Amino acid sequence: LFRSADHYGTVQIISTRDCSLQRRHQKLVEEAPAPFLSDEQLTRLYESSRAILKEAEYVGAATCEFLVGQDGTISFLEVNTRLQVEHPVTEMITGFDLVEEMLRVAAGETLRWSQEDVQIDGWAVEARLYAEDPSRNFLPSIGRLRRYAEPPKTEGIRVDSGVREGDEISMFYDPMISKLIAHGRNREEAITRLQRALDGFVVKGIGNNLEIGKHTS
Repeated sequence: LFRSADHYGTVQIISTRDCSLQRRHQKLVEEAPAPFLSDEQLTRLYESSRAILKEAEYVGAATCEFLVGQDGTISFLEVNTRLQVEHPVTEMITGFDLVEEMLRVAAGETLRWSQEDVQIDGWAVEARLYAEDPSRNFLPSIGRLRRYAEPPKTEGIRVDSGVREGDEISMFYDPMISKLIAHGRNREEAITRLQRALDGFVVKGIGNNLEIGKHTS
């Protein structure tokens, strides 16, 4: 769950996210809103998150994380007191610029929307592109990006990256190269757009998980 709180005691819950697809506790695919939750579970997640942040008198962007068991049991995990890597899926379905809002709150401003203003539009899915070698048990891969081409920015497609073709991937930083985010009217359309965009992504020169993503999509 993602939420934001200001200096004046206001806590607004912006969306749910699901980050279950992981490898070695590292997130690979995230989506928003979180699927397969009942109205009762959503209510419990919202109320619990609001209570936690109010009790802590928290200010700023935060993500309250919970584990939901197959039997429906909800267990609190932690609060990430920052903007997380997967924040674009929340932005895609709500239209909020969370970076801007976080900075406004840090500057002492009040939240500019009410809970009723938070409307969910469609579905969003994010896939993380890592410099990891699948043939070596996904160990980090270093070297030069001989070829790096992002997919076309067609409808519903967003790419967040900090690299360009010719850049060097070193051992001193996180192995994530970029994030591919797809938005659609529903979950099926978002996944289909993500699959097509993955096919248009080209990375050469270093080991990466792109081909694995294409084959399993």
